Amino acid sequence: MRSLLIFVAPLLLGLAQTTVALAAAMPTPEPPSFDATSYLLVDFHSGQELAARDPDMRVEPASITKLMTSYIAFSEIQKGNLSLEEEVTISETAWRTGGSRMFVEVGSAVTVENLLRGIIIQSGNDASVALAEHIAGSESAFAEWMNSYARDLGMTGSNFVNATGWPHADHYVTARDIATLAKSLIDNFPEHYALYSEKVFEYNSIKQYNRNKLLWRDDSVDGLKTGHTESAGYCLVSSAERDGMRLISVVLGTGSESARASASQSLLNYGFRFFDTRRLYEAGEPITTVRPWKGAFDALDLGVENDLYVTVPRGRIGDIVVQPDVADQLIAPIQGGTVLGELHIGLDGERIASEPLVALRDVPKGGLWRQLVDEVRLLIAR
Repeated sequence: MRSLLIFVAPLLLGLAQTTVALAAAMPTPEPPSFDATSYLLVDFHSGQELAARDPDMRVEPASITKLMTSYIAFSEIQKGNLSLEEEVTISETAWRTGGSRMFVEVGSAVTVENLLRGIIIQSGNDASVALAEHIAGSESAFAEWMNSYARDLGMTGSNFVNATGWPHADHYVTARDIATLAKSLIDNFPEHYALYSEKVFEYNSIKQYNRNKLLWRDDSVDGLKTGHTESAGYCLVSSAERDGMRLISVVLGTGSESARASASQSLLNYGFRFFDTRRLYEAGEPITTVRPWKGAFDALDLGVENDLYVTVPRGRIGDIVVQPDVADQLIAPIQGGTVLGELHIGLDGERIASEPLVALRDVPKGGLWRQLVDEVRLLIAR
């Protein structure tokens, strides 16, 4: 591998059509201090960690668990295995479930849509068990689904034994895993994510309010979920978007409702105040060009498969250095999408992000003469 090119970021930001006024660089202060078991603040687009305390510690999630319960329901709807209008018959087991409730009645038929609102807005344990039983046959079977989904999402520090977050020694998550789940939920189900911003839901003549106080305090906040048990403390996963920058905050194990809201608000304000997120490249945009030896073409553009974002301290976008590393000799045939190198993003001599560089088109073998000539040139080069 060798570096082909080194670019200073202003040449590569893809902002030729727009003049962007960058704020003067300023020192980045330490993250806010507050009492919590663990927390994590990440940028939604870049995935970069902006503040953290013990994000990989296994902790009890309480009703934060219901993010996975709703994630599976959304996935089943997307696959066509479930519909919002579908009716669920409430079992006695679901009806008897303790803790926070939607107040569904045993034997009644409740739509999936209403159950989802009961789970998300009212944090109903009864609604969670009812939907879990409807999807998987039993809550224990549904927990197996939860763990399967967790593995697929890369949630390596989590284990689920129920759909509600009811305390259990083998039921745990990490702040990092919950941030991963929240990002996937927002990314994969934008049409359903809007449920998390709803403030009030009335069912069975009982009106209940979303426990996420930030929905009332901050117009940029549009989700996600609260949780509380005596052993877990007060937890809150929140997301907010300001001027195209979205952050996800996970705060686990605070001492009160007001503490979890204040801690989450301070993290979000810190991220928006002191960091910038920019899209450096669009998916499929040419970033660098290489010579495909023995190929039908003289040049091959390389780029990234997905939009590439980076988050840096505010005012430092112009200091980014982008360095493509590509193999010395690329021999045709080359299939489009093949990883041929890596793009390194650096700031102050430290790597802050990396992304695979892929071929943006197929390169078939060239004619016999082209192959012979290139073979000679490669032998000379060696």
